[in-house]
Amino acid sequence: MNLKKLYIDFFVSKGHKQIPSAPIVPENDPSVLFNTAGMQPLIPYLMGEKHPYGTRLCDYQKCVRTNDLDNIGDSYHHTFFEMLGNWSLGDYFKEESISWSYEFLTTVLNIPNERLAVTVYAGSDGIPFDKEAHDLWIKMGIPEERIAKTVEDNFWIAGETGPCGPDTEIFYFRSEDPIPEKFDPEDDRWVEIWNNVFMQYEKHEDGFFTELPKKNVDTGMGVERTTAILEEKYDNYTSSIFMPYINVLEKISNKSYNDYSREMRIIADHIRSSVFIIADPAKIVPSNTDQGYILRRLIRRIIRYIRKLDIDINTSWEDELIDLVIDNYKEYYSELDNREYIKEVFKNEKIKFNRTLEKGLKEFEKISNTDIDGEHAFHLYDTYGFPIELTLELASEKGIKVDENGFNEYFKKHQELSRTSSQGKFKGGLASTGEIETKYHTATHLLNAALKITVNPESHQRGSNITSERMRFDFNCDHKLTDEEIKNTEDLVNKWIGEGLTVTKEEMPKMEAVEKGAECMFIEKYPDIVTVYKIGDVSIEICGGPHVSNTSELGHFKIVKEEASSAGIRRIKAILE
Repeated sequence: MNLKKLYIDFFVSKGHKQIPSAPIVPENDPSVLFNTAGMQPLIPYLMGEKHPYGTRLCDYQKCVRTNDLDNIGDSYHHTFFEMLGNWSLGDYFKEESISWSYEFLTTVLNIPNERLAVTVYAGSDGIPFDKEAHDLWIKMGIPEERIAKTVEDNFWIAGETGPCGPDTEIFYFRSEDPIPEKFDPEDDRWVEIWNNVFMQYEKHEDGFFTELPKKNVDTGMGVERTTAILEEKYDNYTSSIFMPYINVLEKISNKSYNDYSREMRIIADHIRSSVFIIADPAKIVPSNTDQGYILRRLIRRIIRYIRKLDIDINTSWEDELIDLVIDNYKEYYSELDNREYIKEVFKNEKIKFNRTLEKGLKEFEKISNTDIDGEHAFHLYDTYGFPIELTLELASEKGIKVDENGFNEYFKKHQELSRTSSQGKFKGGLASTGEIETKYHTATHLLNAALKITVNPESHQRGSNITSERMRFDFNCDHKLTDEEIKNTEDLVNKWIGEGLTVTKEEMPKMEAVEKGAECMFIEKYPDIVTVYKIGDVSIEICGGPHVSNTSELGHFKIVKEEASSAGIRRIKAILE
Protein backbone atom coordinates (compact mmCIF):
# COMPACT_ATOMS: atom_id res chain seq x y z
CA MET A 1 0.00 0.00 0.00
CA ASN A 2 1.40 3.39 -1.01
CA LEU A 3 -0.11 5.81 1.52
CA LYS A 4 1.35 8.92 -0.13
CA LYS A 5 -0.09 8.02 -3.53
CA LEU A 6 -3.52 7.15 -2.09
CA TYR A 7 -3.63 10.49 -0.26
CA ILE A 8 -2.53 12.63 -3.20
CA ASP A 9 -4.82 10.83 -5.66
CA PHE A 10 -7.79 11.29 -3.32
CA PHE A 11 -7.35 15.02 -2.84
CA VAL A 12 -6.53 15.62 -6.49
CA SER A 13 -9.90 14.00 -7.21
CA LYS A 14 -11.42 16.68 -4.93
CA GLY A 15 -9.98 19.52 -7.01
CA HIS A 16 -6.64 19.97 -5.23
CA LYS A 17 -3.31 20.60 -7.00
CA GLN A 18 -0.27 18.69 -5.76
CA ILE A 19 2.61 21.00 -4.83
CA PRO A 20 6.25 19.87 -4.49
CA SER A 21 7.76 19.15 -1.10
CA ALA A 22 9.86 22.09 0.08
CA PRO A 23 13.48 21.48 1.15
CA ILE A 24 14.30 20.42 4.71
CA VAL A 25 16.06 23.75 5.35
CA PRO A 26 13.50 26.60 5.11
CA GLU A 27 14.15 29.78 3.19
CA ASN A 28 13.94 33.06 5.10
CA ASP A 29 12.18 31.62 8.15
CA PRO A 30 13.97 32.31 11.44
CA SER A 31 11.44 30.36 13.48
CA VAL A 32 13.19 27.00 13.15
CA LEU A 33 16.35 25.45 11.73
CA PHE A 34 14.32 22.96 9.68
CA ASN A 35 10.84 22.70 8.20
CA THR A 36 9.00 21.14 11.12
CA ALA A 37 5.47 20.84 9.69
CA GLY A 38 3.72 20.58 6.36
CA MET A 39 2.23 24.05 6.73
CA GLN A 40 5.51 25.85 7.34
CA PRO A 41 6.51 26.40 3.68
CA LEU A 42 2.98 27.71 3.03
CA ILE A 43 3.10 30.50 5.62
CA PRO A 44 3.10 33.39 3.08
CA TYR A 45 0.00 31.94 1.40
CA LEU A 46 -1.81 31.31 4.68
CA MET A 47 -1.10 34.99 5.40
CA GLY A 48 -2.92 36.02 2.23
CA GLU A 49 -0.40 35.88 -0.61
CA LYS A 50 -1.79 34.29 -3.77
CA HIS A 51 -0.47 30.77 -4.50
CA PRO A 52 0.42 30.04 -8.15
CA TYR A 53 -1.40 26.69 -7.94
CA GLY A 54 -4.67 28.16 -6.72
CA THR A 55 -6.71 27.77 -3.55
CA ARG A 56 -6.82 23.98 -3.09
CA LEU A 57 -3.45 22.36 -2.45
CA CYS A 58 -2.10 19.00 -1.25
CA ASP A 59 1.35 17.50 -0.77
CA TYR A 60 3.68 15.26 1.18
CA GLN A 61 6.32 17.29 3.01
CA LYS A 62 9.57 16.05 4.51
CA CYS A 63 10.11 17.44 8.03
CA VAL A 64 12.78 17.38 10.74
CA ARG A 65 12.17 18.08 14.43
CA THR A 66 15.01 17.94 16.92
CA ASN A 67 13.45 19.52 20.02
CA ASP A 68 12.80 16.13 21.65
CA LEU A 69 15.92 14.15 20.75
CA ASP A 70 15.91 12.59 24.22
CA ASN A 71 12.64 10.83 23.36
CA ILE A 72 14.07 9.10 20.30
CA GLY A 73 14.39 5.45 21.18
CA ASP A 74 10.79 4.94 22.25
CA SER A 75 8.29 3.32 19.91
CA TYR A 76 6.82 6.39 18.23
CA HIS A 77 9.07 9.48 18.25
CA HIS A 78 11.02 10.46 15.11
CA THR A 79 13.31 13.30 14.06
CA PHE A 80 12.66 12.87 10.32
CA PHE A 81 9.08 12.25 9.22
CA GLU A 82 6.73 12.94 6.34
CA MET A 83 3.51 14.91 6.65
CA LEU A 84 0.54 14.56 4.33
CA GLY A 85 -1.40 17.80 4.03
CA ASN A 86 -4.30 19.40 2.21
CA TRP A 87 -5.11 23.10 2.30
CA SER A 88 -7.89 25.48 1.46
CA LEU A 89 -6.75 29.06 0.96
CA GLY A 90 -10.00 30.97 1.35
CA ASP A 91 -11.89 28.25 -0.56
CA TYR A 92 -13.81 25.44 1.19
CA PHE A 93 -14.11 25.28 4.96
CA LYS A 94 -15.25 22.93 7.72
CA GLU A 95 -17.90 20.86 5.96
CA GLU A 96 -15.71 19.76 3.07
CA SER A 97 -12.60 19.37 5.24
CA ILE A 98 -14.28 17.12 7.79
CA SER A 99 -16.30 15.08 5.29
CA TRP A 100 -13.26 14.44 3.06
CA SER A 101 -11.11 13.44 6.04
CA TYR A 102 -13.75 10.98 7.13
CA GLU A 103 -14.23 9.67 3.59
CA PHE A 104 -10.50 9.10 3.10
CA LEU A 105 -10.11 7.27 6.39
CA THR A 106 -13.17 5.04 6.09
CA THR A 107 -13.51 4.39 2.35
CA VAL A 108 -9.93 4.64 1.04
CA LEU A 109 -8.02 3.32 4.08
CA ASN A 110 -10.98 1.16 5.21
CA ILE A 111 -10.71 2.14 8.87
CA PRO A 112 -13.86 1.08 10.75
CA ASN A 113 -15.97 3.93 12.14
CA GLU A 114 -15.96 2.40 15.62
CA ARG A 115 -12.16 2.83 15.86
CA LEU A 116 -12.38 6.59 15.29
CA ALA A 117 -12.95 9.41 17.78
CA VAL A 118 -12.48 13.18 17.61
CA THR A 119 -11.87 16.27 19.71
CA VAL A 120 -13.41 19.67 19.02
CA TYR A 121 -12.87 23.11 20.54
CA ALA A 122 -14.90 23.62 23.72
CA GLY A 123 -14.86 27.42 23.59
CA SER A 124 -12.95 30.01 25.67
CA ASP A 125 -11.72 33.64 25.71
CA GLY A 126 -14.77 34.89 23.88
CA ILE A 127 -14.52 32.29 21.12
CA PRO A 128 -17.52 29.97 21.10
CA PHE A 129 -17.70 26.19 21.23
CA ASP A 130 -17.12 24.83 17.71
CA LYS A 131 -20.68 23.55 17.27
CA GLU A 132 -20.30 23.42 13.49
CA ALA A 133 -17.44 20.90 13.65
CA HIS A 134 -19.24 18.93 16.37
CA ASP A 135 -22.45 18.67 14.34
CA LEU A 136 -20.55 17.70 11.19
CA TRP A 137 -18.92 14.77 13.00
CA ILE A 138 -22.36 13.66 14.24
CA LYS A 139 -23.50 13.83 10.61
CA MET A 140 -20.54 11.66 9.58
CA GLY A 141 -21.66 8.99 12.03
CA ILE A 142 -19.32 9.62 14.98
CA PRO A 143 -21.50 9.19 18.09
CA GLU A 144 -21.69 11.90 20.76
CA GLU A 145 -19.78 9.81 23.31
CA ARG A 146 -16.78 9.64 20.98
CA ILE A 147 -16.54 13.44 20.60
CA ALA A 148 -14.51 15.15 23.32
CA LYS A 149 -14.56 18.91 23.89
CA THR A 150 -11.24 20.48 24.95
CA VAL A 151 -9.68 23.94 25.05
CA GLU A 152 -5.88 23.66 25.25
CA ASP A 153 -5.40 21.03 22.53
CA ASN A 154 -8.00 22.33 20.11
CA PHE A 155 -6.99 25.89 19.35
CA TRP A 156 -4.11 26.81 17.05
CA ILE A 157 -2.10 30.02 16.86
CA ALA A 158 1.52 30.31 15.75
CA GLY A 159 2.63 33.20 17.93
CA GLU A 160 1.06 35.73 20.26
CA THR A 161 -1.02 37.36 17.51
CA GLY A 162 -2.15 36.67 13.96
CA PRO A 163 -4.29 34.06 12.16
CA CYS A 164 -5.69 31.41 14.46
CA GLY A 165 -8.66 29.20 15.03
CA PRO A 166 -10.12 26.01 16.46
CA ASP A 167 -9.02 22.61 15.24
CA THR A 168 -10.47 19.14 15.33
CA GLU A 169 -8.21 16.15 15.93
CA ILE A 170 -9.01 12.64 14.73
CA PHE A 171 -7.97 9.65 16.86
CA TYR A 172 -7.64 5.92 16.17
CA PHE A 173 -8.03 3.22 18.84
CA ARG A 174 -4.75 1.32 18.60
CA SER A 175 -5.25 -1.61 20.94
CA GLU A 176 -6.61 -5.15 20.97
CA ASP A 177 -8.68 -4.24 24.04
CA PRO A 178 -12.44 -3.80 23.66
CA ILE A 179 -13.14 -0.32 22.28
CA PRO A 180 -14.53 1.91 25.08
CA GLU A 181 -17.95 3.37 24.45
CA LYS A 182 -16.81 6.79 25.69
CA PHE A 183 -13.74 8.47 24.22
CA ASP A 184 -11.16 9.73 26.71
CA PRO A 185 -8.41 11.75 24.96
CA GLU A 186 -6.13 11.06 27.97
CA ASP A 187 -6.31 7.31 27.27
CA ASP A 188 -3.10 6.67 25.31
CA ARG A 189 -4.65 3.75 23.46
CA TRP A 190 -6.32 6.46 21.36
CA VAL A 191 -3.64 7.78 18.96
CA GLU A 192 -4.03 11.05 17.07
CA ILE A 193 -3.71 10.51 13.31
CA TRP A 194 -5.03 13.71 11.68
CA ASN A 195 -5.44 17.34 12.64
CA ASN A 196 -7.69 19.81 10.79
CA VAL A 197 -7.05 23.46 11.68
CA PHE A 198 -9.68 26.06 10.83
CA MET A 199 -8.07 29.51 10.62
CA GLN A 200 -11.11 31.70 10.99
CA TYR A 201 -9.96 34.41 13.44
CA GLU A 202 -7.24 36.98 13.82
CA LYS A 203 -5.92 37.74 17.30
CA HIS A 204 -4.88 41.35 17.81
CA GLU A 205 -2.31 42.83 20.19
CA ASP A 206 -5.08 43.98 22.52
CA GLY A 207 -6.13 40.35 22.96
CA PHE A 208 -9.35 40.65 20.97
CA PHE A 209 -10.32 38.34 18.13
CA THR A 210 -11.99 39.25 14.86
CA GLU A 211 -13.28 37.04 12.06
CA LEU A 212 -10.95 36.69 9.09
CA PRO A 213 -12.49 37.73 5.76
CA LYS A 214 -10.76 34.77 4.06
CA LYS A 215 -10.74 31.58 6.11
CA ASN A 216 -8.14 28.84 5.59
CA VAL A 217 -7.98 25.13 6.32
CA ASP A 218 -4.64 23.49 7.20
CA THR A 219 -4.47 19.73 7.78
CA GLY A 220 -1.74 17.28 8.67
CA MET A 221 -1.38 13.50 8.84
CA GLY A 222 1.89 11.71 9.71
CA VAL A 223 2.99 9.02 7.27
CA GLU A 224 4.98 6.99 9.82
CA ARG A 225 2.26 6.85 12.47
CA THR A 226 -0.56 6.16 10.01
CA THR A 227 1.44 3.40 8.30
CA ALA A 228 2.03 1.67 11.64
CA ILE A 229 -1.69 1.89 12.43
CA LEU A 230 -2.75 0.46 9.08
CA GLU A 231 -0.26 -2.40 9.49
CA GLU A 232 -1.57 -3.01 13.03
CA LYS A 233 1.83 -2.36 14.61
CA TYR A 234 2.05 -0.95 18.12
CA ASP A 235 5.69 -0.03 17.60
CA ASN A 236 6.30 2.34 14.65
CA TYR A 237 9.77 0.82 14.20
CA THR A 238 8.29 -2.60 13.37
CA SER A 239 6.31 -1.13 10.45
CA SER A 240 7.40 -1.59 6.84
CA ILE A 241 8.99 1.87 6.89
CA PHE A 242 11.62 1.01 9.51
CA MET A 243 12.01 -2.78 9.45
CA PRO A 244 14.50 -2.75 6.53
CA TYR A 245 16.91 -0.70 8.71
CA ILE A 246 16.28 -2.91 11.74
CA ASN A 247 16.94 -6.03 9.63
CA VAL A 248 20.29 -4.65 8.44
CA LEU A 249 21.30 -3.72 12.00
CA GLU A 250 20.36 -7.19 13.27
CA LYS A 251 22.43 -8.74 10.46
CA ILE A 252 25.60 -6.68 10.88
CA SER A 253 25.49 -6.73 14.70
CA ASN A 254 24.28 -10.30 15.12
CA LYS A 255 21.97 -8.98 17.81
CA SER A 256 18.19 -9.03 18.23
CA TYR A 257 15.92 -6.00 18.01
CA ASN A 258 14.02 -7.32 21.03
CA ASP A 259 17.20 -7.03 23.13
CA TYR A 260 18.52 -3.80 21.63
CA SER A 261 15.38 -1.96 20.54
CA ARG A 262 16.41 1.49 21.85
CA GLU A 263 19.82 1.42 20.16
CA MET A 264 18.42 0.22 16.83
CA ARG A 265 15.54 2.71 16.87
CA ILE A 266 17.92 5.63 17.42
CA ILE A 267 20.20 4.51 14.56
CA ALA A 268 17.26 3.84 12.19
CA ASP A 269 15.74 7.22 12.99
CA HIS A 270 18.94 9.27 12.83
CA ILE A 271 20.23 7.73 9.60
CA ARG A 272 17.12 8.92 7.74
CA SER A 273 17.44 12.43 9.17
CA SER A 274 21.17 12.62 8.45
CA VAL A 275 20.78 11.53 4.81
CA PHE A 276 18.00 14.05 4.14
CA ILE A 277 19.88 16.93 5.80
CA ILE A 278 23.06 16.15 3.82
CA ALA A 279 21.08 15.79 0.57
CA ASP A 280 19.22 19.09 1.03
CA PRO A 281 20.02 21.73 -1.62
CA ALA A 282 21.31 24.00 1.16
CA LYS A 283 24.42 21.74 1.25
CA ILE A 284 24.54 21.40 5.03
CA VAL A 285 27.68 19.70 6.34
CA PRO A 286 28.56 18.81 9.93
CA SER A 287 29.78 21.89 11.80
CA ASN A 288 29.52 23.68 15.13
CA THR A 289 26.70 26.03 14.11
CA ASP A 290 22.99 25.81 13.34
CA GLN A 291 21.84 22.98 11.03
CA GLY A 292 25.42 21.71 10.73
CA TYR A 293 25.56 21.28 14.49
CA ILE A 294 22.34 19.25 14.51
CA LEU A 295 23.70 17.07 11.68
CA ARG A 296 26.97 16.54 13.56
CA ARG A 297 25.05 15.60 16.70
CA LEU A 298 22.85 13.09 14.83
CA ILE A 299 25.81 11.38 13.16
CA ARG A 300 27.78 11.21 16.40
CA ARG A 301 24.80 9.70 18.21
CA ILE A 302 24.53 7.07 15.47
CA ILE A 303 28.20 6.20 15.92
CA ARG A 304 27.83 5.95 19.67
CA TYR A 305 24.94 3.48 19.38
CA ILE A 306 26.67 1.53 16.62
CA ARG A 307 29.45 0.97 19.18
CA LYS A 308 26.86 -0.22 21.70
CA LEU A 309 25.86 -2.91 19.19
CA ASP A 310 29.55 -3.97 19.06
CA ILE A 311 29.76 -3.12 15.36
CA ASP A 312 33.27 -2.20 14.24
CA ILE A 313 32.97 1.51 13.51
CA ASN A 314 36.01 1.39 11.22
CA THR A 315 34.11 -0.71 8.67
CA SER A 316 31.72 0.75 6.05
CA TRP A 317 28.64 -0.19 8.09
CA GLU A 318 26.92 3.07 7.11
CA ASP A 319 26.88 2.39 3.37
CA GLU A 320 24.10 -0.21 3.45
CA LEU A 321 21.95 1.97 5.72
CA ILE A 322 22.45 5.06 3.54
CA ASP A 323 21.63 3.04 0.42
CA LEU A 324 18.38 1.93 2.05
CA VAL A 325 17.30 5.51 2.75
CA ILE A 326 18.12 6.63 -0.79
CA ASP A 327 16.47 3.64 -2.47
CA ASN A 328 13.32 3.99 -0.35
CA TYR A 329 12.82 7.70 -1.09
CA LYS A 330 14.57 8.62 -4.36
CA GLU A 331 11.29 8.19 -6.29
CA TYR A 332 9.85 11.10 -4.31
CA TYR A 333 12.86 13.33 -3.61
CA SER A 334 15.26 13.97 -6.49
CA GLU A 335 17.99 15.45 -4.26
CA LEU A 336 18.80 11.91 -3.08
CA ASP A 337 20.37 11.15 -6.48
CA ASN A 338 23.69 12.45 -5.12
CA ARG A 339 24.50 9.10 -3.47
CA GLU A 340 28.31 9.31 -3.39
CA TYR A 341 28.31 12.86 -2.03
CA ILE A 342 25.97 11.85 0.82
CA LYS A 343 28.20 8.91 1.73
CA GLU A 344 31.32 11.04 1.57
CA VAL A 345 29.96 13.71 3.94
CA PHE A 346 28.80 11.05 6.41
CA LYS A 347 32.09 9.13 6.22
CA ASN A 348 34.20 12.25 6.76
CA GLU A 349 32.32 13.05 9.97
CA LYS A 350 32.55 9.40 11.06
CA ILE A 351 36.34 9.44 10.61
CA LYS A 352 36.65 12.76 12.42
CA PHE A 353 34.64 11.55 15.40
CA ASN A 354 36.25 8.11 15.50
CA ARG A 355 39.66 9.70 15.99
CA THR A 356 38.73 11.14 19.36
CA LEU A 357 35.74 9.09 20.55
CA GLU A 358 37.73 6.30 22.16
CA LYS A 359 39.96 8.76 24.02
CA GLY A 360 36.97 10.88 25.00
CA LEU A 361 35.08 7.91 26.45
CA LYS A 362 38.17 6.94 28.47
CA GLU A 363 38.45 10.51 29.73
CA PHE A 364 34.74 10.48 30.65
CA GLU A 365 35.22 7.26 32.62
CA LYS A 366 38.06 8.91 34.57
CA ILE A 367 35.93 11.86 35.69
CA SER A 368 32.49 10.24 35.99
CA ASN A 369 32.82 8.81 39.49
CA THR A 370 31.22 12.05 40.66
CA ASP A 371 29.17 14.95 39.26
CA ILE A 372 30.89 16.71 36.34
CA ASP A 373 31.64 20.41 36.67
CA GLY A 374 31.49 22.96 33.83
CA GLU A 375 35.23 22.99 33.22
CA HIS A 376 35.42 19.22 32.70
CA ALA A 377 32.29 19.25 30.51
CA PHE A 378 33.88 21.94 28.33
CA HIS A 379 37.15 19.97 28.22
CA LEU A 380 35.25 16.97 26.82
CA TYR A 381 33.82 19.23 24.13
CA ASP A 382 36.95 21.21 23.33
CA THR A 383 39.41 18.29 23.32
CA TYR A 384 37.31 15.28 22.34
CA GLY A 385 34.48 16.78 20.31
CA PHE A 386 31.78 15.75 22.78
CA PRO A 387 28.68 17.96 22.42
CA ILE A 388 27.31 18.89 25.86
CA GLU A 389 24.24 16.75 25.03
CA LEU A 390 26.42 13.63 24.67
CA THR A 391 28.04 14.33 28.03
CA LEU A 392 24.58 14.82 29.57
CA GLU A 393 23.37 11.57 28.00
CA LEU A 394 26.36 9.59 29.27
CA ALA A 395 26.04 11.18 32.71
CA SER A 396 22.32 10.37 32.86
CA GLU A 397 23.07 6.72 32.20
CA LYS A 398 25.49 6.78 35.15
CA GLY A 399 23.10 8.66 37.42
CA ILE A 400 25.37 11.68 37.85
CA LYS A 401 24.83 15.38 37.09
CA VAL A 402 26.57 17.86 34.81
CA ASP A 403 26.95 21.57 35.61
CA GLU A 404 25.41 22.97 32.43
CA ASN A 405 25.56 26.58 33.63
CA GLY A 406 29.24 26.23 34.30
CA PHE A 407 29.73 24.67 30.87
CA ASN A 408 27.99 27.64 29.26
CA GLU A 409 30.25 30.06 31.06
CA TYR A 410 33.20 28.38 29.37
CA PHE A 411 31.32 28.17 26.12
CA LYS A 412 29.81 31.67 25.77
CA LYS A 413 30.84 31.97 22.19
CA HIS A 414 28.64 28.98 21.35
CA GLN A 415 25.92 29.54 23.96
CA GLU A 416 23.22 30.06 21.35
CA LEU A 417 24.38 26.89 19.62
CA SER A 418 24.30 24.64 22.65
CA ARG A 419 21.07 25.92 24.11
CA THR A 420 18.89 27.51 21.44
CA SER A 421 19.85 25.70 18.26
CA SER A 422 19.79 22.21 19.69
CA GLN A 423 16.62 22.62 21.71
CA GLY A 424 14.64 24.43 19.04
CA LYS A 425 13.54 27.38 21.19
CA PHE A 426 12.22 29.62 18.44
CA LYS A 427 9.03 31.62 18.19
CA GLY A 428 6.33 30.54 15.76
CA GLY A 429 6.75 31.13 12.04
CA LEU A 430 3.56 33.12 11.40
CA ALA A 431 4.63 35.62 14.04
CA SER A 432 7.81 36.38 12.11
CA THR A 433 6.65 38.00 8.88
CA GLY A 434 6.18 41.63 9.87
CA GLU A 435 7.18 44.89 8.20
CA ILE A 436 10.84 44.76 9.27
CA GLU A 437 11.27 41.14 8.16
CA THR A 438 9.72 42.07 4.79
CA LYS A 439 12.36 44.77 4.35
CA TYR A 440 15.16 42.36 5.18
CA HIS A 441 13.70 39.82 2.77
CA THR A 442 13.91 42.37 -0.05
CA ALA A 443 17.43 43.36 1.02
CA THR A 444 18.62 39.76 0.52
CA HIS A 445 17.75 40.10 -3.18
CA LEU A 446 19.84 43.26 -3.47
CA LEU A 447 22.75 41.66 -1.62
CA ASN A 448 22.56 38.59 -3.86
CA ALA A 449 22.72 40.80 -6.95
CA ALA A 450 25.51 42.97 -5.55
CA LEU A 451 27.79 40.03 -4.71
CA LYS A 452 27.69 38.91 -8.35
CA ILE A 453 29.19 42.29 -9.29
CA THR A 454 31.57 42.94 -6.41
CA VAL A 455 32.83 39.40 -5.69
CA ASN A 456 32.04 36.79 -8.35
CA PRO A 457 29.44 36.46 -11.17
CA GLU A 458 29.04 32.81 -10.11
CA SER A 459 28.09 33.74 -6.56
CA HIS A 460 24.69 32.30 -5.56
CA GLN A 461 22.58 32.25 -2.42
CA ARG A 462 23.00 29.10 -0.32
CA GLY A 463 20.68 30.00 2.53
CA SER A 464 19.35 32.89 4.57
CA ASN A 465 17.86 33.60 7.97
CA ILE A 466 15.87 36.71 8.82
CA THR A 467 14.76 38.13 12.15
CA SER A 468 13.45 41.55 13.14
CA GLU A 469 16.99 42.47 14.26
CA ARG A 470 19.13 41.41 11.30
CA MET A 471 19.53 39.36 8.13
CA ARG A 472 21.95 36.52 7.56
CA PHE A 473 22.95 35.46 4.06
CA ASP A 474 25.03 32.44 2.97
CA PHE A 475 26.66 32.31 -0.47
CA ASN A 476 29.27 30.25 -2.27
CA CYS A 477 32.72 31.86 -2.22
CA ASP A 478 36.25 30.45 -2.09
CA HIS A 479 37.82 33.22 0.00
CA LYS A 480 37.32 35.56 2.91
CA LEU A 481 35.97 38.87 1.59
CA THR A 482 38.44 41.73 1.63
CA ASP A 483 37.59 45.03 3.31
CA GLU A 484 37.31 46.54 -0.18
CA GLU A 485 34.85 43.84 -1.33
CA ILE A 486 32.70 44.37 1.77
CA LYS A 487 32.68 48.17 1.28
CA ASN A 488 31.92 47.88 -2.46
CA THR A 489 29.04 45.49 -1.70
CA GLU A 490 27.59 47.80 0.94
CA ASP A 491 27.93 50.84 -1.31
CA LEU A 492 26.25 49.11 -4.26
CA VAL A 493 23.26 47.94 -2.21
CA ASN A 494 22.85 51.45 -0.74
CA LYS A 495 23.14 52.98 -4.22
CA TRP A 496 20.21 50.82 -5.38
CA ILE A 497 18.23 51.68 -2.24
CA GLY A 498 18.84 55.39 -2.89
CA GLU A 499 17.66 55.06 -6.50
CA GLY A 500 14.17 54.12 -5.30
CA LEU A 501 13.85 51.07 -7.57
CA THR A 502 10.37 49.65 -8.08
CA VAL A 503 9.75 46.05 -6.93
CA THR A 504 7.38 44.23 -9.29
CA LYS A 505 5.80 40.82 -9.04
CA GLU A 506 4.72 38.51 -11.90
CA GLU A 507 3.56 34.92 -12.23
CA MET A 508 4.91 32.82 -15.10
CA PRO A 509 5.90 29.25 -16.05
CA LYS A 510 9.06 28.16 -14.21
CA MET A 511 11.11 27.52 -17.35
CA GLU A 512 10.15 30.92 -18.77
CA ALA A 513 11.44 32.52 -15.57
CA VAL A 514 14.71 30.61 -15.87
CA GLU A 515 15.08 31.69 -19.52
CA LYS A 516 14.62 35.31 -18.40
CA GLY A 517 17.56 34.86 -16.03
CA ALA A 518 15.60 34.61 -12.78
CA GLU A 519 17.79 33.57 -9.88
CA CYS A 520 16.46 30.99 -7.43
CA MET A 521 17.93 29.06 -4.55
CA PHE A 522 16.43 25.61 -5.22
CA ILE A 523 14.90 25.41 -8.72
CA GLU A 524 13.56 21.87 -8.20
CA LYS A 525 11.39 22.85 -5.22
CA TYR A 526 9.26 25.31 -7.14
CA PRO A 527 5.99 24.40 -8.91
CA ASP A 528 5.53 24.75 -12.68
CA ILE A 529 4.02 28.22 -12.21
CA VAL A 530 6.20 30.53 -10.11
CA THR A 531 6.20 34.04 -8.66
CA VAL A 532 9.03 36.23 -9.95
CA TYR A 533 10.13 39.43 -8.17
CA LYS A 534 12.02 42.03 -10.18
CA ILE A 535 13.84 44.97 -8.58
CA GLY A 536 14.45 47.59 -11.27
CA ASP A 537 17.00 46.17 -13.69
CA VAL A 538 19.33 44.89 -10.97
CA SER A 539 17.61 41.76 -9.63
CA ILE A 540 15.20 39.11 -10.85
CA GLU A 541 14.45 36.14 -8.59
CA ILE A 542 11.92 33.34 -8.20
CA CYS A 543 10.66 33.78 -4.64
CA GLY A 544 7.64 33.31 -2.42
CA GLY A 545 7.83 36.83 -0.95
CA PRO A 546 6.97 39.02 0.89
CA HIS A 547 8.69 42.20 -0.38
CA VAL A 548 8.46 45.98 -0.17
CA SER A 549 7.15 47.87 -3.21
CA ASN A 550 10.14 50.22 -3.57
CA THR A 551 13.76 49.99 -2.42
CA SER A 552 13.54 53.48 -0.89
CA GLU A 553 11.60 51.90 1.99
CA LEU A 554 14.64 49.92 3.16
CA GLY A 555 16.82 52.51 4.93
CA HIS A 556 20.62 52.21 5.15
CA PHE A 557 22.22 48.78 4.57
CA LYS A 558 25.23 47.87 6.72
CA ILE A 559 27.30 44.66 6.80
CA VAL A 560 28.21 43.93 10.41
CA LYS A 561 30.02 40.61 9.97
CA GLU A 562 31.50 38.35 7.28
CA GLU A 563 32.64 34.86 8.21
CA ALA A 564 32.93 31.24 7.08
CA SER A 565 29.78 29.13 7.29
CA SER A 566 31.17 25.83 5.97
CA ALA A 567 33.61 24.66 3.31
CA GLY A 568 33.25 26.97 0.28
CA ILE A 569 30.36 28.89 1.87
CA ARG A 570 30.68 32.40 3.38
CA ARG A 571 28.15 34.12 5.62
CA ILE A 572 27.23 37.81 5.78
CA LYS A 573 25.28 39.34 8.66
CA ALA A 574 23.77 42.74 7.91
CA ILE A 575 21.34 45.25 9.35
CA LEU A 576 19.07 47.99 8.02
CA GLU A 577 19.48 51.27 9.92
